[in-house]
Amino acid sequence: MESCRMGRFSDDSRAYLHPFHIEFPVSQHLFSNLIKTKNKDCDMALNWMEQVQGWDDRLFTRVFSGAERKRARRKFFYALSRSADGPWFVLLTFVWLFLKPAEAWLLVEAGALAFTLELSLYYLIKKNIGRPRPFQRIKGVRFLIAPPDEFSFPSGHTAAAFLVATLAAVSFPFPLITVAVLGWAGLVGFSRIYLGVHYPTDVLAGMVLGIASASLGLWIVGI
Repeated sequence: MESCRMGRFSDDSRAYLHPFHIEFPVSQHLFSNLIKTKNKDCDMALNWMEQVQGWDDRLFTRVFSGAERKRARRKFFYALSRSADGPWFVLLTFVWLFLKPAEAWLLVEAGALAFTLELSLYYLIKKNIGRPRPFQRIKGVRFLIAPPDEFSFPSGHTAAAFLVATLAAVSFPFPLITVAVLGWAGLVGFSRIYLGVHYPTDVLAGMVLGIASASLGLWIVGI
């Protein structure tokens, strides 16, 4: 994908065939066919990315539109977004200690592993994708909550919310609790779009990252 970002290949771009620039006796006809195939793959990937970005732009604009005029709703989503800043795992730990003392430290271990995995993948993906935030590329959009960094993909707040929600839902397997915690996590993700700092696909990726990290942490400790 990096080569696609750099532009289409030409018949003279033999350096792309091998990272160590070793010369191979490749015929001009075969080389031209390889270049055409690579260019076709790049075109398909770029077209797909443009379609996703267009869908993201339209849905983001629909959600964000009017957010600045609705002050009470903006305050609600601001508070909701801030609720995923971090204290919920600490609170959940105390709940485990009080209600599930026999399993508490095993659940804490699972949570610590999950957060370590989630944060590692989060920073790795965010740094390598480097997607600009909506307010950086859509005219007339400004953020309504301070973003933690310059890049958009994935949503860290959404990932953290779904990670905590998954841990809570698994440790307290009651339908009402499951609906409540997953509903909260979903609203956190929506708030990040509403406040102008994330696209819908950022939130979707954050949801997958959070659930997957929590599930893996639970699996590793045997829960």
